[in-house]
Amino acid sequence: MRIVRRIMLMALALAGVSAVSADVTDYVDPRIGSEGLGRVFIGPSHPYGMVKPSPDCTPDPNSGWLPMPERVDGFSQVHVSGTGGGPKYGNILIMPFADEEGMKAVTHYDTRAREDIGLGYYATTLSGSGIDVEVTTAPRTSVYRITYPADAAVRGLAVDAGFFLGESPVPDAREAQQLVGSQIEIIGDRAIRGYSRIRGGWNNGRAYTVYFYAEASEPFVRTSTWRDQTVTDSRSQVDLGTKTGALVAFPGDTREVTLRIGISFISEMKAQANCDADTRGKGFDQIREELVDAWAAILGRIQLSDRATEAQKRMFYTGLYHTMLMPVDRTGECPLWNDPVPYYDDYYAIWDTYRTSTPLITLIDPDRQRDIVNSLLIIAKRDGYMPDARSGNANGRTQGGSNAEIMIADAMAKGLDGIDYEEGLRAMLRDAEISPGGDHEAHGRGGLEEYTRLGYIPYGIPRAGNRTVEYSFDDWAIARVAEQLGHTDIAERYYMQSGNWRNLWRSDYEHDGARGFIMPRDADGVWLDSLSFGHSRHQTPKFRYTPVTFEGPWYTPWWNMFFYEASSWEYSLSVPHDVPGLIEACGGPEAMLTRLDTFFGRPYYNVNNEPSFLTPCLYHWLGRPDMTSDRVREIINENFNDTPAGLPGNDDSGAMSSFLAFHMLGLYPNAGHDYYLIHSPLIEGATINPLAGKPFTIATRNFSPRNKYIVSARLNGKDYPYSTISHADILAGGTLELTMGSRPAGWGEMKQ
Repeated sequence: MRIVRRIMLMALALAGVSAVSADVTDYVDPRIGSEGLGRVFIGPSHPYGMVKPSPDCTPDPNSGWLPMPERVDGFSQVHVSGTGGGPKYGNILIMPFADEEGMKAVTHYDTRAREDIGLGYYATTLSGSGIDVEVTTAPRTSVYRITYPADAAVRGLAVDAGFFLGESPVPDAREAQQLVGSQIEIIGDRAIRGYSRIRGGWNNGRAYTVYFYAEASEPFVRTSTWRDQTVTDSRSQVDLGTKTGALVAFPGDTREVTLRIGISFISEMKAQANCDADTRGKGFDQIREELVDAWAAILGRIQLSDRATEAQKRMFYTGLYHTMLMPVDRTGECPLWNDPVPYYDDYYAIWDTYRTSTPLITLIDPDRQRDIVNSLLIIAKRDGYMPDARSGNANGRTQGGSNAEIMIADAMAKGLDGIDYEEGLRAMLRDAEISPGGDHEAHGRGGLEEYTRLGYIPYGIPRAGNRTVEYSFDDWAIARVAEQLGHTDIAERYYMQSGNWRNLWRSDYEHDGARGFIMPRDADGVWLDSLSFGHSRHQTPKFRYTPVTFEGPWYTPWWNMFFYEASSWEYSLSVPHDVPGLIEACGGPEAMLTRLDTFFGRPYYNVNNEPSFLTPCLYHWLGRPDMTSDRVREIINENFNDTPAGLPGNDDSGAMSSFLAFHMLGLYPNAGHDYYLIHSPLIEGATINPLAGKPFTIATRNFSPRNKYIVSARLNGKDYPYSTISHADILAGGTLELTMGSRPAGWGEMKQ
């Protein structure tokens, strides 16, 4: 791996990027976005790694971790990153202890005296026991190095097979995880195996099982197991639908123990095989080094100018890192089928990630994106529908459209081979034409019959507004794929349906100087100014609905509102497949320019809401990429930084981080299309080294805080008047040279 890194540095030097800055892993800080709304995972993980070990600080947080001084329950092996809603996972908890009472206890809470968080590494000293815990990981195996204090009464370790995040005392509580069962067994004098079976969580999914095999470097001299709150001398606890665990102690002169925990979704034996394949014969430090090398190989595909600031490098490379934590590569680990094709889980959720994460992975890791798309197709083949979200081997929750369609269209637009696009079209058409019935929260299209018959989803069906807008975009994606495959009749029909957003466009509605909004409409075609809430047969109380209504009154179920996580001001500007048509509907370019200024000036813009991700770039379609640059610079400077609170919203499996990374480069994708919008970069230069192409450099002249506008551009030495660049042009390699100035100079024609 070190040889690979040296070869990479030589290639980067030839591309004109300073090799001094090439050790990009130094700039990854997993703490960025860990506090506040970001909710990122702070523990070690391989790119798309199945195992994500970290401390769990009470059963509540989605990522498991909370900042000091919150207590630590232990360290579990499976987590998600950046998610909102109810927690998922937090399985197979381990916790070292140093007191004799620990051998009689089921819980072993402690606090932290310090933390050390870095790429591929987490370490802490537990205050109560004085034990040092270090954590790293292989793709499917967690690795711990535990150092006990010299005066420890016991060198103990607890393994809790029943622990999980998001526990609720209410059976079947929405979004809460619920125990189905657990089992544990002590094998010989160094190993423990078992499983945790849990259902529910954010996607209200069916039960999933996490099997484990844990092996210690030192022998056990005392052992016991427990069920519920009862500790016994038995070496095993069979699954009776309750929580189980094990307690072991190492020899009295033990100072350091290495613990390897293999994980599988198939069986205990498969967990052991994963453990052996990942770590047999390797020490903690070697495993950590291999993990860092794996990240270096992929993060190094984009090299920033050595004149980028330290803070910019930390923000950028941490953004890339967060983008590639999910979805999770579980190839060969699907318990539902055994097709010899890639399998990925934890699409959490495509509603968030298709906009930025998908295009970023496609650009720098196309082989991975090919596997991800093929995984969508096998899920559709075996589970009936592609997911809009998926975790724990179960589809759900669908927040709006059937947005896997856009991922397939994006892959085709950017020339990803090795994908059966005919099969992809069949999966897309199933979403668009076959109702999932009562399973609409899991996959497919809710309200499909009404959408097909009326051309919109009427109020009364949950999320009618954003579903109509998103189904229109999804229909456009179907049309694009069908057209490329030569299915003209299908393409024509779905291009027609892609205009269905207009059927909820209330052209005469005015608000704050803007005219025309996506607004509620009933099945009879009547526009609704007031919406009812509740289910009383005797009273029909109402509240007034306006374009700034984000949610209804507190007693109105937010999941059933007209728009999901947005207002009409936001969604009425979210028509990525027909921006010229949107500009026309808003009254033309001048009216749209005024509307955008109002949108950002009030502000109605919500930086942490994905439907507004593209909106700052709409100035491009008005011939004003300089105004895009102004908005983007303002948004990034005011909302992003390199601190633990450095993300303005849930990272949503890397969606927020990839939004940042693209804008720092001065590029931004319109998902499903083959181009990127060009605006003023926030860093002086960068080189992209895509696996499928040649090095592509973005260079600047006269770059400074004052010179913040592109006044001219050259592509490979030739004048380039366009404010977009194709994916193919980037893969072809070369240099995009941007000359910067203090004032706009009219540069930037829109070329789609």
